[in-house]
Amino acid sequence: VQLQAFGGGVVQAGGSLRLSCAASGGTFGAYVMAWFRQAPGKEREFITSISRSGGNSYYSHPVKGRFTISRDNAKNTVSLQMGSLEPEDTAVYYCAAVLNVAPQWVQAAGMDYWGKGTQVTVSS
Repeated sequence: VQLQAFGGGVVQAGGSLRLSCAASGGTFGAYVMAWFRQAPGKEREFITSISRSGGNSYYSHPVKGRFTISRDNAKNTVSLQMGSLEPEDTAVYYCAAVLNVAPQWVQAAGMDYWGKGTQVTVSS
């Protein structure tokens, strides 16, 4: 499975941004999808995951209530709508896929496929 994330950019604090990730080369609906991010000098961190059907999603505490993950299995895409952005959200954002892990147990070390990251910069 090949993943390509796009939609990053520079946004002012309090603003919104939407990231998308396009998948190819596999059965997209078979994979749990997730977004991670990595800020300079920090480890890659989980921020959200979504079940294969899209019916269940999970969020890390820092982004809960501000970010929303969604997927379109017909279009092989997963999206991340980010709102109320803060400078602390500045990071490289990655989409990832995993076949045999439940969405509530997703972690970086267990993902099967990664997309190249897209930079999000939130200015104060």
